Amino acid sequence: MSLKKAILVTIVVLLAILLFSNQSFAQKQKVLNLPTYDQKPYRFGFILGVNQMLFSVKPIDSLVFTKWDQSQSPDIFADSLFVQSVTSTPTPGFTIGIVGILRLGYRTELRFVPSLSFGERLLNFNIMAYDDGIAQLIEIEKSVTSTTIDFPLSFIYKSKRLNNMRLYVLGGGKYSLDLASQKKSKNNNGDITVKLKKHDIAVEVGAGVDFYADLFKFGIEIKMGYGFNNLLKQEGNLYSDSIDRLNSKVFLLSFTFE
Repeated sequence: MSLKKAILVTIVVLLAILLFSNQSFAQKQKVLNLPTYDQKPYRFGFILGVNQMLFSVKPIDSLVFTKWDQSQSPDIFADSLFVQSVTSTPTPGFTIGIVGILRLGYRTELRFVPSLSFGERLLNFNIMAYDDGIAQLIEIEKSVTSTTIDFPLSFIYKSKRLNNMRLYVLGGGKYSLDLASQKKSKNNNGDITVKLKKHDIAVEVGAGVDFYADLFKFGIEIKMGYGFNNLLKQEGNLYSDSIDRLNSKVFLLSFTFE
């Protein structure tokens, strides 16, 4: 099962548990660890996470009918080129960050998590190349690396505490600054890279569970983020101009320590 599917399944399960926690978790009261911890007006901690970055790709409307020449794709030797499809493949990355939490009420909190994320996305181009009348289907893979500084702000709604466990759901927004977006579009060997814009705004939803230990609180959280901005920089080559929009998607499995 992919990370994306695992996150979706876990969110659904946690939501169901949260909705029916009073009935499903009626159990004998145990000794509570950190019984007054959540009553603090604000708290701090850190997160470690595994992310999966990918693109939502929208090719141009006339993709398969658009003809490209050698000058627009110098890394392919052919008289004419026609892009058949463009898809995105994710690869695992990691995230580290600092957690700041403001208590709003017994069940509600506001959380700010400035973090640094490292990841890579692959763009896969299926191209029909014609050279001296001979047709050949070529698969080209372009790696797009990202190092983003993220500033997510989330509203959290929690269940009642279930002995030394508490469930929650969250929703909010995020601003991201991509530090790796300004790399050169053309390397010395003529290979063209796909460049991204620096700034992105995204909406985030997720769910998690907190566990109360003797000296600290440990949490497991899953979250999905969907970007609004078109990240693609059009640069007059086959790889950038065959795409109309690139929007970011990020799936994050994180571990929090407070």
